[in-house]
Amino acid sequence: MAGIFNKLFSRKPSAVSSGAETPTVPIMELPPSAETTEVHGKIHLGLPQLIIGCAQSVGKQRDHNEDSLLAINSLLSGNGEYIPFGLYMVADGMGGHKHGEIASGLAVRTVANQVVNRVFLALLSPEPKGPSDPIQEIFQASLQDAHRLVMKEAPGSGTTLTGVMVFNKQMTIAHVGDSRMYAITPNGEVSLITRDHSLVMRMMELGQLSEQDAAIHPQRNVLYRALGQGEIFSPDITTSPLPTSGSLLLCSDGLWGVVPQSELARIINTNPDPRIAAQLLVDAANAAGGPDNISAILIRLPDQAF
Repeated sequence: MAGIFNKLFSRKPSAVSSGAETPTVPIMELPPSAETTEVHGKIHLGLPQLIIGCAQSVGKQRDHNEDSLLAINSLLSGNGEYIPFGLYMVADGMGGHKHGEIASGLAVRTVANQVVNRVFLALLSPEPKGPSDPIQEIFQASLQDAHRLVMKEAPGSGTTLTGVMVFNKQMTIAHVGDSRMYAITPNGEVSLITRDHSLVMRMMELGQLSEQDAAIHPQRNVLYRALGQGEIFSPDITTSPLPTSGSLLLCSDGLWGVVPQSELARIINTNPDPRIAAQLLVDAANAAGGPDNISAILIRLPDQAF
């Protein structure tokens, strides 16, 4: 398995919802045989594993939802090893006239299809040898295919996409647009893992705009990079160690744009069940006005190393 792992990641040169909201969709129930204890409000599992929660809402000011999300959560145990692997994605479509949801749905399904077939199924074959190409290159190819498909099937539209594939102690992140991925530690520290491909973020990086001014800038939703827009498409793809504790949050700007990071951390760390925490995050965005569609995937990391 160590050989597969090295090949996989080596890179070749180069509250209560309102009626308009969709309720939390539990992705994975705790297995009945799992040994669980609760210590200081945290769930500890006898078998270290990723626990996830998903929630979504159309918001308070939109009449349809252009967001798409996907969560695949798995665990392989054998030969004394516990290897979690999963694929999680949030995409925020744009373009109106239903083209936004077409773009986000196409993007999520296209990327998931290739990653599942070229990575997950390769790992689960009778004689696993791992995928034939590094995961970063698989992500790159799948995103390029999704880009071309969106341009063909929903011209004039586009979508963000923020996704992470977890395998063992590594995570590979693919990102374009201004949906986000955060890491939240048990003590409430919040780190933004992705970089917004937005006009205001670029102005902030150049020192032309403060964070406070960016939050109210009239062009804060303008993107300079999105899947399905422009002939040249260059997503950010990185691989890094998986944090050993805390949580990962993937979300559209309908959440992070109206709920402060401190409140995100408070909700996540005071609700040990990620399914409840994800819904409370969405409820908080709606309580703040719900100006946009809202999507959230919360991944609770085990408190011990695998």
